[in-house]
Amino acid sequence: MTDYNADQLASAVVAGDRRALGQAITLVESAHPDDREPGNCLLDLLTPKAGKSLRIGLSGVPGVGKSTFIESLGEHLIGRGHRVAVLAVDPSSSISGGSILGDKTRMEMLSRREEAFIRPSPTGGTLGGVARHTRETILLVEAAGFDVVIVETVGVGQSETAVADMTDMFVLLLLPAGGDELQGIKRGIVELADLVVVNKADGALEAVATRAAADYRNAVHYLRPRSPNWQVAVETCSALEQRGIDKLWEIIERFNRAMLDSGELQSHRTEQARKWLWSEAAENLFSVLREDLRVQRRMSELENAVASGQMSARVAADQLIATLWKGMREP
Repeated sequence: MTDYNADQLASAVVAGDRRALGQAITLVESAHPDDREPGNCLLDLLTPKAGKSLRIGLSGVPGVGKSTFIESLGEHLIGRGHRVAVLAVDPSSSISGGSILGDKTRMEMLSRREEAFIRPSPTGGTLGGVARHTRETILLVEAAGFDVVIVETVGVGQSETAVADMTDMFVLLLLPAGGDELQGIKRGIVELADLVVVNKADGALEAVATRAAADYRNAVHYLRPRSPNWQVAVETCSALEQRGIDKLWEIIERFNRAMLDSGELQSHRTEQARKWLWSEAAENLFSVLREDLRVQRRMSELENAVASGQMSARVAADQLIATLWKGMREP
C-alpha cells in the first residue's frame, strides 16, 4: 500500500503527468483493502472528465501480429494529431500472477512516443482476456487526454465478448487463410467484429491474403451484423510494411460517425455502464464472501465434502451464502 492524495493525483493526471497516470492505474488495480477508498475517490474525480475517446477492442490468434498492427496504427494516428493509449492485457503467470508477454517490449517504437501510453496488465485469471480493472483504466487514460484507446485482448475465445462490452468498435485480426482454414474461425468471435482485417498481406502471402479477404467477405454476409447501422468491413493490410493502415483508419472513422449520427454509440455505452455495475457488484460480493471469517472457517470443510463427492457444489455454495447472510444479520 502507498499513501495517495486523490485530489493531487487527479489534478496531475488531467495535467498530463504520465507518472501520475501510472500511479493512478496502480491504485485502482490494487487489491489492498486500504487502497479501495482512495481509488474510488480518484475515480469519482476523474470519471466526469472521461468518455471522449474512441474505444477500439482488438483481438486475434497468437502470431497474427497484433503488436505490430497496433504500433503501425498508433504511429499513423500520432501523425494525424491523436494521442493513443494501448491497454495490452497479458496472460497471467499461474505462479506469480504477473504479465508474461510484456507488450511494451514488442512495441518499442510506439512506447518511446510522448503521444502514446502503453500499459500491460495481467488478466489475473479473469475470463474474456481482459483484466478486471480494464474499464477503470480506460476512464483514467481518457481523463489524461488520450483520445484513442486500444484494448488488446488475449487470443480468440468464447469469452472475448468481454472486450466488446467495454469498447465502441471490435476489430478482429486474422492470418491469411481460406477454404478449410476458414471453417476453423469461431463463428461467435466473427459475429462480434465490426471490422475484419487480414494481416501479413505482403510478399508471398499478399495474394493469399487477398483471396482470404474475399472468402471472409462472403462469409460475413451470412452473419447477422451487430449493428443495423453498419455492415461489417473486411480489408487486408501489412502492418509490418505499414500498408493499408490509412484505409483501415478511414473505415474506423466512418464507423464512429455512423454510430454517433444514429445515436447508437450513446445507447451502447449506456448499456455497457449497466453491465459494468452488475459485474462490479458480483466481484465485490465474491470478495466479501472470500474474506468473511465465518465463511473461511466453513470453507475447508465444504470444499472437502465436495471434493470427496459427499456433497454437491450447489448445496455447498448455498451453505456458504447462508453462512455469510447469517453473519451479516447477527449484531
